[in-house]
Amino acid sequence: MNYILFGDQTRNHLLPFTFTRPIADIRIGILTVREKWEKMLNATTSTLTEDYLSKKFPLVKSADNILINSSVFPSQTIIKEIHELSPNQTLITGETIIALRLKSEDIENLDWDLIDSVSPLKTESKVEKIGFLWDLINMNEEAIRKDFELITKGRKSQPIPKHVKVFGEENIFIEKGAVLEHVTINASGGPVYIGKNAQIMDGAMLRGPMSVGEDSKIRMGAKIYDATSIGPFCKVGGEVTHSIIFGYTNKAHDGFLGHSVIGEWCNLGADTNTSNLKNSYENVRLWDYSVESFVRTDLQFCGTFMGDHAKCGINTMFNTGTVVGVAAQVFGAGFMRNFIPSFSWGSVSGFSMHNIDKSINIAKRVYARRNKDFDQVEEDVLRYVYDQTLSYRQI
Repeated sequence: MNYILFGDQTRNHLLPFTFTRPIADIRIGILTVREKWEKMLNATTSTLTEDYLSKKFPLVKSADNILINSSVFPSQTIIKEIHELSPNQTLITGETIIALRLKSEDIENLDWDLIDSVSPLKTESKVEKIGFLWDLINMNEEAIRKDFELITKGRKSQPIPKHVKVFGEENIFIEKGAVLEHVTINASGGPVYIGKNAQIMDGAMLRGPMSVGEDSKIRMGAKIYDATSIGPFCKVGGEVTHSIIFGYTNKAHDGFLGHSVIGEWCNLGADTNTSNLKNSYENVRLWDYSVESFVRTDLQFCGTFMGDHAKCGINTMFNTGTVVGVAAQVFGAGFMRNFIPSFSWGSVSGFSMHNIDKSINIAKRVYARRNKDFDQVEEDVLRYVYDQTLSYRQI
């Protein structure tokens, strides 16, 4: 069977992260949504996504296909129900399609009359689904726990070095090549996962549930609290709690990151701080691209959501509930505005448009530092996002 992950209207609620990736490639827990599905299906997947992203995330079709809603998390029950689908049948929960089975020719020109003629299969599973940006924070702790079980089941951790101070040793898993120096790990409250070739430097303190991705470095003296996911190839220091860092991003210095989500290829300058609680203790409102306005989150704790390639200078202060767009360049003293559009350049004093050619040149240099090629496909995605977000920079 051929499996294809697709996105629904949730994509617009998950901008700016979905400007540069399908929903399937959002990281929540230890794994991305795609990685969760592929591990549980024991199969590779492709993506039905927006046209401008399709070269980077190509669609692969076969004679018989199962399309899966990538805002939904997999479960054993859902996997079983997917395998029971008849041609043109959908698996649903309420009015949400979880999956549907289609022939190749029916994928891009869906005949809903044909599909509606086949009785849908209603799931018996309790469905976990991402709906809004803040769901990434709310659902991350449980996602870490489930991913840890999925990744480590039937496997044996690398030995924990004797010089590492540990609590809850049975909840710690270390992949091959990881280096742990004189650090403290407290996994008594939840699992701690250390990825392949990761490095945890002297004096760092990790508190589970949390994860560190492949080839990432936790700097000396870092304090990483629970419900935190650090993706691959990151450098992280300072204090971090209840946050997700997708990958290839640096928060290498002191400063506080709380209840926040940071995309790929970002850099947070030294002593950058994110407010995650208002002085009034009121619930936080957050920018939502789907309605182009601030909406209620019903959360007291809500930090910063930063799109790919965004950067901020030293001593940057982000307000409670801030959304920063793709490739924004932020610097200067004082609390920033709560919505910073993509490709903006500026500070509290004001923002201007960041030149797209300069943005691309920066991206090329950043990729080269990680021995990666910022090719024409990557450039085309950024240029498209630049054009599509022009109206926000004129607000």
